[in-house]
Amino acid sequence: MEEILTIYIDLTKVYEVKGKSAEAVIINFTGNCKGKYFNGNVLPGGVDTQKEFYPQNRTLSARYMLDGIDDAGKNCRMFIENEAVLDGEKQLDHTTPKIITDSKSLSWMEEAYLKGTIEPKEEGCIIHIFKMD
Repeated sequence: MEEILTIYIDLTKVYEVKGKSAEAVIINFTGNCKGKYFNGNVLPGGVDTQKEFYPQNRTLSARYMLDGIDDAGKNCRMFIENEAVLDGEKQLDHTTPKIITDSKSLSWMEEAYLKGTIEPKEEGCIIHIFKMD
């Protein structure tokens, strides 16, 4: 297991609605990514959508695009969709990230088996994405 991306997320706005049978949250964010393979910034429009249809577990789905420099020194972009389901205790075990990139040197990320974790930080979180062996 190798950490391939570390993304530092800063929350900008949170919108919530709680209904009779469900609730939803939309979280807008910005941020940046630093690491061995890629360094860059979250482009405007990053969003995490969380839904909970009672009594089912809460689902999370974050979508965002990064703009930066790959490990070959080339400008590139990366789209990440990161999904998860909380357990019955509302805890997160791991996320399932999917990546699309126009970087030739990082194209392997599109087919890699990836898992993610989320670490809280003040005013946001840190997303760790790992390539599983």
